[in-house]
Amino acid sequence: MKKTVTTDSRRNFLKNMGLTIGASMITFPAFSALSDSSDATAQQTDAVPLKPLNKDGKLGIALVGLGQYSTFQLAPALEQTKNVYLAGIVTGTPSKATAWKKKYGIPDKNVYNYKNFDDIINNKDIDVVYIVLPNSMHAEFTIRAANAKKHVICEKPMATSVADAQRMIDACQKNGVQLAIGYRLHFEPFNKRVMELGQQQVYGKVKSLKALNGFNATKGTLDMWRLDKELAGGGSLMDMGIYCIQGICYTMGKTPIAVTAKFMDNQHPLVFNDIEQGINWQMHFDDGVVAECSTSYAENMGDLSAVAEKGWWKLSPAYGYDGIKGETNEGKMDFPSVYEQALQMDGQAESFRKGQKSITPGEMGLRDMKIIEAIYKSARSDGKKVTV
Repeated sequence: MKKTVTTDSRRNFLKNMGLTIGASMITFPAFSALSDSSDATAQQTDAVPLKPLNKDGKLGIALVGLGQYSTFQLAPALEQTKNVYLAGIVTGTPSKATAWKKKYGIPDKNVYNYKNFDDIINNKDIDVVYIVLPNSMHAEFTIRAANAKKHVICEKPMATSVADAQRMIDACQKNGVQLAIGYRLHFEPFNKRVMELGQQQVYGKVKSLKALNGFNATKGTLDMWRLDKELAGGGSLMDMGIYCIQGICYTMGKTPIAVTAKFMDNQHPLVFNDIEQGINWQMHFDDGVVAECSTSYAENMGDLSAVAEKGWWKLSPAYGYDGIKGETNEGKMDFPSVYEQALQMDGQAESFRKGQKSITPGEMGLRDMKIIEAIYKSARSDGKKVTV
């Protein structure tokens, strides 16, 4: 998710109600950052496949949180999906509920708020719940959704701590439902090509990598939950930096063994008073390859590149909702623009229906939280190498 302005209802609900904080169009080979099985065990393999009982044979999904990402990305994408449709909404803002009901034809019985959300267990129209809330609310609502026997898609980052990420996985396993993370770029053709180039060693062994991602949060409104540590769990690393972590891992097809990191100088202390402005870090792999990474809330950037023995490639921009461009030493990459969120939700819904784990399962989110915690630990110790 990118820039999203928080609503007072979500912020006040979190703080006042005392919720637990931290509580296809194109086909390629199925390359995944989970190709190394060290921390990517099979997930919810005993989940019962869903029967397509709902609208036009599609699974029904409820969006939890109606901020900018739901409004301008997910809801429009759900008008184009083949395997899932918008069946319900969860919001703390009555005016939003009214507007969404009218626009998308959502019946009153499929509209919930944050207090009565647990009643969703009795709603047969809703098979899947998509958590699109501030980071510190991900664990709370994923666990509540799992207890309501609903499959879950959770936006990134999965949680604000490794402990909460594990609790989310445990809750889904206990309830026989599946958990997927909203890593849309696993369904995007340019990034899928990068997975192929790196993992299949198309140009030989990868020798070096670089990933940059950030935007300038110092201009315009500062009323963003991303700038509130209690809601976001951290700064640019938790939001933009996770794309770098993902990009490096799915290029290499494995998890780093260690990281080193240092915080950037804070040039805007009035804006970044309790979160980091940015971080530079390195991801160290078992074959000696080191990836250079950088994320910032004070600079616009978004590249993913690698140099191999016999060639190179680069995506720039690499992580946007559209407009991704790529090239290799052989020339420009030629792929059509796709609706990433539509492909993502269709793919995840199909895996749920078949009782199969998603290509972006909860374990992937847990792995990334382990890397994030290691990066923070290294940065707080002035660059000491930390094992992942």
